[in-house]
Amino acid sequence: MNGLETARSLVLVVDDDAAVRDALVQTLELAEITPISAGSFVAAKDHITAAFEGVILSDIRMPGRDGFHLLHYAHKADPDLPVVLLTGEGDIPMAVDAMAKGAFGFLEKPCAPADLVAVLRRALAARAMVLENRALKLQLETGDPAARMLFGTSQLAADLRARVRAVARTGAEVLVKGPPGAGVPKVAEVIHLMSPKATGPFVKKTAVALSSDGFHTACAEAAGGSLFLDEISALPSETQYAVLACIENGAGPRILAGSTTDLEAEVANGFHAELYYRLDVVPVRIPSLAERPEDIPVLFRHYVAQAAEQSGIPAPEISPDHLAALMAQDWPGNARALMSAAMRFVLGMPGEAAESHNLGLSEQMARVECTLLIAALGRQNGRAAATAEALKLPRKTFYDKLARYGIRPEDYRR
Repeated sequence: MNGLETARSLVLVVDDDAAVRDALVQTLELAEITPISAGSFVAAKDHITAAFEGVILSDIRMPGRDGFHLLHYAHKADPDLPVVLLTGEGDIPMAVDAMAKGAFGFLEKPCAPADLVAVLRRALAARAMVLENRALKLQLETGDPAARMLFGTSQLAADLRARVRAVARTGAEVLVKGPPGAGVPKVAEVIHLMSPKATGPFVKKTAVALSSDGFHTACAEAAGGSLFLDEISALPSETQYAVLACIENGAGPRILAGSTTDLEAEVANGFHAELYYRLDVVPVRIPSLAERPEDIPVLFRHYVAQAAEQSGIPAPEISPDHLAALMAQDWPGNARALMSAAMRFVLGMPGEAAESHNLGLSEQMARVECTLLIAALGRQNGRAAATAEALKLPRKTFYDKLARYGIRPEDYRR
């Protein structure tokens, strides 16, 4: 399974022939796709809703309500729900009719397992894209600032939004930390927008050249709101004392600090220890893209739409192959680098994914799978059993994958 499929990779299998149905189910299980078996339209119809996460595989010729009726019913429930139809060998007119009526795919029975799985994986990828876009649109239309501005469908992204909401309400000083390009200033702004001082100004200052007088001027500008000091580790010593005094007096704006370096380690290099401890009371850590590669597709699609709007040109189509290539990258520049890649993609200069495109789809998917395994092990502190459970993989399958990629769980224990 990869990040381009649904979280559960569900396929509703509908066929009145029990032997054929069981064979299809077995093929899907061997491909690590979860089947739901139904012997008729009546047995299947309760699963067919707009909320269904998977896709449908149905025979056409069935007693009573046939596959065409099921296709019509499915598209009435959700026009974007992929339906793959099966029929007997050589029925070309029926295949043409099925595609004309909106079937995602059409296969002749008996079909090779590899062909069946390939079509269903494409259908699952298309379904995942639709559901992600719907979730993102809902966030943008109805969500709070954390939902509207901090994108991602992974658990780490959800945890970040929850942390920001909790921290924003406290009114305390906050240290926002993350790797370069992860969006530290953006997270600080969201904290401000969700705080009791949201109606006040949000003033951003680069710490490296901020004098003591400049800091006091910034405090006046940010009165009643929040003052964000970016890259706080570079703040001059004199200004560090001024910031600490402001925090201790409690009369100025709310202080939000950002850092892409290990601020605790900077204390040994001369950063004011007391200021560090005051700022680090309620820290917010932004995870890197390497920790949450499953967020790359939704982030990239958002950045492409944004870049296309800024450029005044239509957004180009993003293929599953291209998304897989992006997920295979390490992205040390994080969201900022992905944003730049989206702009180049919109302008017809993809760049970043070229090396991965030369590998071929299977090699790209292997890279993605390896990345997802490593990220999951990191989240579970290197605990293999817990990681297998989190990924919903049988233990034997999980250990086989670790062996294939040379991954050792102990390397990810903290």
